[in-house]
Amino acid sequence: MKILILSFYYAPDLCPGSFRCTSLVEQLLPLVNEKYEIEVMTTVPNRYATYVVPAPEFEKNGALTIHRIPLPSHQSGMLDQAKAFGYFAKKVNQLVKNNQYALVFATSSRLMTAALGAYIAHQKRAMLYLDIRDIFLDTLQDVLPKKVSFVAKPVFSIIEKWAFRKANHINIVSDGFKDYFKTRYPNASLTGFTNGIDDDFLMFDSDSSRKEVILPLTVLYAGNIGEGQGLHRILPSLAKRMEGRVNFRVIGDGGRKNQLALELSRLGCTNVELLPPIGRQQLLEEYRTADVLFLHLNDYNAFKKVLPSKLFEYGAVGKPIWAGLGGYAADFVEKEMTNAVVFHPCDVISAERRFAALKIEVNRRTDFIQKYKRQHIMECMAKEMMSECLYTHSN
Repeated sequence: MKILILSFYYAPDLCPGSFRCTSLVEQLLPLVNEKYEIEVMTTVPNRYATYVVPAPEFEKNGALTIHRIPLPSHQSGMLDQAKAFGYFAKKVNQLVKNNQYALVFATSSRLMTAALGAYIAHQKRAMLYLDIRDIFLDTLQDVLPKKVSFVAKPVFSIIEKWAFRKANHINIVSDGFKDYFKTRYPNASLTGFTNGIDDDFLMFDSDSSRKEVILPLTVLYAGNIGEGQGLHRILPSLAKRMEGRVNFRVIGDGGRKNQLALELSRLGCTNVELLPPIGRQQLLEEYRTADVLFLHLNDYNAFKKVLPSKLFEYGAVGKPIWAGLGGYAADFVEKEMTNAVVFHPCDVISAERRFAALKIEVNRRTDFIQKYKRQHIMECMAKEMMSECLYTHSN
């Protein structure tokens, strides 16, 4: 029998879904006996058009088989993404046509991977385990124009209800999602295995010796540059106000990068450098030389429930954290992380004021690191999957 793993992103792609799913598979492999094989269906790395990593379309190593589906060229717009996913779904259905599965696992931020997993599980009479990294209906309502969301939301609401009610078990990566699920899906079997800290960051060696603070400080942002992050709404004005005190290094790509660049140019900002995505080892070096780590989510209600995966990476590095967050994520930072300040998203005055409260020093967040090791979190999740879903299937 086979276990099917569905993830739009997988190693060596650069994104939270890739890191999370890859780690889960690594923890599942020692748990499967000769009775089970693991089959991963994913894409050839495609997260960023500006960062292309070669990866084989087919891999087989013992009990693990990986199918990476090459996608047609696409950009970050929703229509392009929908077309790319449609192509992915078609190819996945072709690949699974003659196979039987005991368990289908799907990790999903934009709902449709979850729906694809539900469809395959239904067709194959398999157990279904969903890993939900975002509440797509909330994001849809906030991000799309009102006329579009008015039409789209009822359609996606039906898809969500069908997929989530098909699931034998649902994991949510943020406790901020709990109220949503308790209200809409009170009978769902839920767990809350969060994102976590990868081994690369557990072994990170940051110079903790006290250094003289020299202006301007280097503030680093590393991640996606899209509507969700809202950098175009905060960074240009903030950078302009803090010229002479702070230099920003922004590493990444996304649908709002051009808009961010235009706004920086319009305001005449000279203290922001926009850089393309880089690999993990180069990123570690950027963390090593930064003075402060910057994080921001747009001022949308949907983002008051989420817990950004980047927080775990930043937390392990030990550098001061300057974060524009609201809701659950803000509470998480204030409760779990030392030398980290939170300001209201898109509020330049609040950001500048809170920056003054940071201590420009390195502090090893030992308790945080021990609590949120990804390997341990994914090991627990893998064991839970095998014991609950596969035990039920065998009976």
